[in-house]
Amino acid sequence: MTTLAIVGATGAVGSVMIDIIDARETVPWSEIRLIASPRSAGRRLTVRGQEIEVVALSAGAFDGVDIAMFDVPDEVSATWAPVAVERGAIAVDNSGAYRMDPDVPLVVPEVNADAAHTRPKGIVSNPNCTTLSMMAAIGALHRAFTLTELVVASYQAASGAGQEGIDRLQAEMSAVAGKGVGHRAGDVREALAAAGLGTDSPFPAPLALNVVPWAGSWRDGGWSSEELKVRNESRKILGIEGLKVSATCVRVPVVTTHALAVHATFDSPVDVETARQVFAAQPSIVLVDEPREGRFPTPADVVGEDPTYVGRIRQALDFPNTLDFFVCGDNLRKGAALNTYEIAEELVGDR
Repeated sequence: MTTLAIVGATGAVGSVMIDIIDARETVPWSEIRLIASPRSAGRRLTVRGQEIEVVALSAGAFDGVDIAMFDVPDEVSATWAPVAVERGAIAVDNSGAYRMDPDVPLVVPEVNADAAHTRPKGIVSNPNCTTLSMMAAIGALHRAFTLTELVVASYQAASGAGQEGIDRLQAEMSAVAGKGVGHRAGDVREALAAAGLGTDSPFPAPLALNVVPWAGSWRDGGWSSEELKVRNESRKILGIEGLKVSATCVRVPVVTTHALAVHATFDSPVDVETARQVFAAQPSIVLVDEPREGRFPTPADVVGEDPTYVGRIRQALDFPNTLDFFVCGDNLRKGAALNTYEIAEELVGDR
């Protein structure tokens, strides 16, 4: 019998984790423990028909826990994941605290599940939601054709910036809706200012009626942290140290579900029909690729869904052994909660 703890149980992703557990026909957990900050302690949440009281984050909260899933800020994971391990648990961390630690495996179960079973620090890390949104598709193609180069443009939902991002987008959309906002420079900014929306935004430019070619924080050379995560995490998950990767991360006025345009080059010849067969054979991929009929993945169709959706598969016209395709994945489910939970299920036998 195995005890699972959800740390950050009252947060946005923690709530999705509970939804995922509730949707399972069966679960391997004899007990589910809900842990959150002291201000949330005492709340009662229902999991699989059982009302469970949230307990405050403390060392003692991990006593008797076998696997602890963390969905908390980096600094909280950095402090408390080692405490959970000291108390006998395996920590599965959804923050960025350990992703590039060489002693912590970075795991996507469809791609490198075996890596989860070698964890010198007792911790397994969950990738960034942008990387995760494409990794099931990229991993499947890599197994078939051996990936050598990857160029990605991401179209990232506001929820990737947390609840603050969602609230800001919704406020901006309300400010411009029905206002006859024009096309000249500054019209959107003027509408936001008139609605009392100042510059205290998680986005560096208005997101309503706009796209913002920036996600994350500044890094050397003009790169953003999100773009470097795509590069570094893809290399680690796939086990290709010298993989050539370039990413441009763009924020778009979508609440949930990240989308990516992927340009992938392989060591072996690849064609569209074989790629479709590879995708269709993956249980966690839904192939939607009938562009003449207007059928391809869009974020609106993928919200709340577990699989990765793939479409617009094309042979690159001027690049040998290269495919272009479009991917959508719910960044709050597969991009965070679901992958973390799937790692936890993978680890049950270890305890």
